[in-house]
Amino acid sequence: MSIEVGSKVQGKVTGITNFGAFVELPDKSTGLVHISEVADNYVKDINDHLKVGDVVEVKVMNVEADGKIGLSIRKAKPEAERPQRPERPQRPRNNNHRGGGRNNDHRQPQENFEQKMARFLKDSDERLATLKRATESKRGGRGARRG
Repeated sequence: MSIEVGSKVQGKVTGITNFGAFVELPDKSTGLVHISEVADNYVKDINDHLKVGDVVEVKVMNVEADGKIGLSIRKAKPEAERPQRPERPQRPRNNNHRGGGRNNDHRQPQENFEQKMARFLKDSDERLATLKRATESKRGGRGARRG
């Protein structure tokens, strides 16, 4: 019996790692159920769901050229048993606003490059002056000697 992608088969858990479980299939080949394919909810510790010797139904997800077999326990369940994951809400994408999520009905007109550069240089000069004042006060002023 050859293992085909999409088929559902019974297998026996032969080993457990922190990233998944190895399952021996009926044809004596071994496949891996990645930790993300064990259950529909988040699995922090695979040992809470499986243990060596468990017989599980798995769906063959892929068979690599080098013989590695990818399996899924959660996709082997019938659709009726699988809870529907809610769709993630799409956030509106507005690349122009600089408000951190606030209501931007009072938006400024779009700046051109020269205005942005002037604002950047002004901010940069202010930060540099603040930094110089802070380091000079730690050294004891302009004329202080280090030694």
